[in-house]
Amino acid sequence: MIGLLQRVSEGRVTVDGEVVGEIAAGLVVLVCTEPGDDEATAERLLERLVHYRVFADGEGRMNRSLADVGGGLLLVPQFTLAADTRKGLRPSFSSSASPETARRLFDHLVAVARARHPKVATGRFGARMSVALVNEGPATFWLQVRSAAGRGEAEVR
Repeated sequence: MIGLLQRVSEGRVTVDGEVVGEIAAGLVVLVCTEPGDDEATAERLLERLVHYRVFADGEGRMNRSLADVGGGLLLVPQFTLAADTRKGLRPSFSSSASPETARRLFDHLVAVARARHPKVATGRFGARMSVALVNEGPATFWLQVRSAAGRGEAEVR
């Protein structure tokens, strides 16, 4: 599972002119499910998102997490993060999970996030969304959590 996280002062997702998810300061995370991902993978990604230290401490160092600062978490489904762009002039999406699996795992990620974190908003799975954000820093990080299935233990890059 991939999470492309951006530290923001604000973030918003709009569908057909309607705001469906919005946060103040926190993280906007584009989420992509890959083949082999499962509920445990989604939960491991969430743990990393909430505890990843990308917010400044009193000395200006990235030493504080979303949990530490009490920021918002805006989760946005985005299958294109798994695109294979190594050859040709058109991306291949064969390395993305099926839409059914991706929806199920995104919904699981959101449910667990809402149970554990007070400020969670989302985009809308399968919709054409407009995502607006103000990236602070800028600070953008790629987190990838691999499923334990077929790999021994969960791999984190």
